[in-house]
Amino acid sequence: MSQPKPTRSKSDVKPARPVTPSPGRARHAPRKVAAPEWSPEAREALAWAHTARFFTTAAQLHQLPTSELPEVAFVGRSNAGKSTAVNTLAQQRQLAFASKTPGRTQHINLFQVGPKTAPDQVWADLPGYGYAAVDRTAKLRWQEVMAQYLELRRNLTAVVQMVDSRHGFTELDRQLLDFVAPRVRTGEVRLLVLLTKADKLNRKEQAESLRGAQAVLGEIATEESDVGLALFSSLARIGLDDAALALRSWAAPPDVAEAAAAAAAAALAAAAAAQAPDEAP
Repeated sequence: MSQPKPTRSKSDVKPARPVTPSPGRARHAPRKVAAPEWSPEAREALAWAHTARFFTTAAQLHQLPTSELPEVAFVGRSNAGKSTAVNTLAQQRQLAFASKTPGRTQHINLFQVGPKTAPDQVWADLPGYGYAAVDRTAKLRWQEVMAQYLELRRNLTAVVQMVDSRHGFTELDRQLLDFVAPRVRTGEVRLLVLLTKADKLNRKEQAESLRGAQAVLGEIATEESDVGLALFSSLARIGLDDAALALRSWAAPPDVAEAAAAAAAAALAAAAAAQAPDEAP
């Protein structure tokens, strides 16, 4: 009987890069945030992320197109700032739909990233979960869709989970984590947790938020897993470079991207030919 593989301790959960909490600020007095000084690698990753563009949308799992490109899913509670974070990463105001009514978006929206002729990654913006105003039937249906997506989507490479840094992992956040945990533990799917709205915390609160999240993630970390953690703020641009660098590192190499683009073009051509009327002899 084989021995079980040792699991990592809670302290082994690594950040996307070393995280230095930013100085706190008064919650009632917003201040102007200076533009961060990015490294050349971070600027390159952010320029790559800026190429993100809408690809397609689906209301059901079977409606999603098949692909060999690595797919990164963005998930989070309805008021955790998920869509805003996606827009910030792409440096676009309206790439992901950020509704003023949390819980309204109920589709899986796909975005292609990289060269237009040969994209090298797909972003999947999943519906926000857990908003009280959403009908219970709709909640249950979307819980099922997200669970199936996270458990079964073949080309799912990574999950970026947005967790409100002020509240930490809620019961709903833990439930979603449970959906993908088996694939994270084996290393099949990477996990990056972004503690959003970090600008609303002072230095001590940021450190406490990081410790709490590390404790939760330590429960699923193994020798094979790739689990990252970082503070994030769309307003103060905290952690933006960390997240962009992680995303860029998960992109397909050029030969894989070009092969996937050729396969997609061939599939479109075959579908068009099948729909074309038969020509008279």
